[in-house]
Amino acid sequence: MKRKKIFALILLVLPVVFLVGCAAASTEPVVTIQSTPDSTKPSAPTQPAPSAYDTSTSVLPPTVRVTSAKITPQATAANSVNQPIADVLAVSVRGIPGSYQFSVEISSQDLGCEQYADWWEVVDESGNLVYRRILAHSHVGEQPFTRSGGPVPVDEGAIVIVRAHMNPGGYGGAVLKGSIAGGFQPFELDPGFAGELDTQPPLPSGCAF
Repeated sequence: MKRKKIFALILLVLPVVFLVGCAAASTEPVVTIQSTPDSTKPSAPTQPAPSAYDTSTSVLPPTVRVTSAKITPQATAANSVNQPIADVLAVSVRGIPGSYQFSVEISSQDLGCEQYADWWEVVDESGNLVYRRILAHSHVGEQPFTRSGGPVPVDEGAIVIVRAHMNPGGYGGAVLKGSIAGGFQPFELDPGFAGELDTQPPLPSGCAF
């Protein structure tokens, strides 16, 4: 009788043990997944490498030459007829042969439209006008001042003279002579050199202020 009870008890317990074992066998191990940055989140923009043409740097394209000269202002009071004069202090050039941009620094005794530097110009050694940059107003509160102009049709080896004109007073101030290839230096110009150019077009059509 006892054996029958034990056998019956075993029959009841065996299914429970079998089910527990199967459940344990089917349980998957826990896997920890390390989080990664969201691929959809925008990343910081990549800064481009500096370009040779980037104006924020001092690097210039190979076709560009820059030359400059700097002298002490001498717009002292007047020329030979006791008139105000305009001095060219510095010249910077950039560009390509036959199409250069000149930046010219001028010191002048501007008082307003009644007395001001009204142009700067590039002249060849024979006194021929190569280029003229008209200045449309006086620069009373900006001395010295720099104004650019071009294209100036010269080759890099051409010798030219850069000078300024005063209204009234005409020519007579400090000039720079040289070339893009060799640079510009102060030069003592004959007082009457190419004086007739002050009536040759282009000429100022007026003065704004």
